[in-house]
Amino acid sequence: MFVKHVLTGIEREHGSPTMSVLSGLKNSLAFLTVIPVGMDEDGIAQAAEYMPCFPIIGAIIGLASGTLVWALHDFLPPLVVGMLGLGFILLVTGVHHTDGLLDFGDAVMYRGSREKKMQVMRDQQTGAGGVSLGLVVLSTTAFGMAALDRSIVLQSMVASEAAGKFAMVFQAWAGKSARKGLNTPFVEAMHGRWRRLRLATALALLLAVSVLALRITGLVLTVAAPLVAAAMLMISRRQFGGITGDVMGATNELTRLVSLLAVLVSAKWV
Repeated sequence: MFVKHVLTGIEREHGSPTMSVLSGLKNSLAFLTVIPVGMDEDGIAQAAEYMPCFPIIGAIIGLASGTLVWALHDFLPPLVVGMLGLGFILLVTGVHHTDGLLDFGDAVMYRGSREKKMQVMRDQQTGAGGVSLGLVVLSTTAFGMAALDRSIVLQSMVASEAAGKFAMVFQAWAGKSARKGLNTPFVEAMHGRWRRLRLATALALLLAVSVLALRITGLVLTVAAPLVAAAMLMISRRQFGGITGDVMGATNELTRLVSLLAVLVSAKWV
């Protein structure tokens, strides 16, 4: 009920007939993926206002990629399936968050002032730090998908993508922008009216998706997501003085990986 209360409050706050749950979800989907649903003129603003719904978009991405991985399990070796599953996610998301991961790796590895690190993060070229971090995170993610049992692969990918999106929501809620950029509307929205209920809405959505998909293991993912986001927030504050869009993208990629690893570990105990 409180999820509906928050979303209704957002609509009343803006007083616009176009600011509906459906248009908010559509613009969020357009922002987070390359799926051609069309973004409105004020699409970024709507996506920011409906950021608490990001776990739903993550679940949709996970459902699509998980279905592909599940279907390929009977035809191809596990490692090939894992690589194709990751490739599908990168394709659907337009490598948007992965680009942030590479930029984050470069900036963190650079030895210099915050200003210089921010310049490195904005640099179009990818250095050794970004390549190294990207290689480790992406390859381990693909191997993690490959190691999932076919009976839980679909559920795991749905929950892990939802967890990655929640981590970005948490980061926008708890952090501050290091500079004006694409992250700023999201940070401002999560610090505005209904602040606590916005986070609670995103958490409730993640909890519902994760527990429905993985039961007890879903609780582990629900705890792991904000922990990863908090760790990245601490690093970003020290390195850059706040968060950026690249930091949020990197957080999404790392949270997905940690979530998949959590599923693999939990599978041996639950």
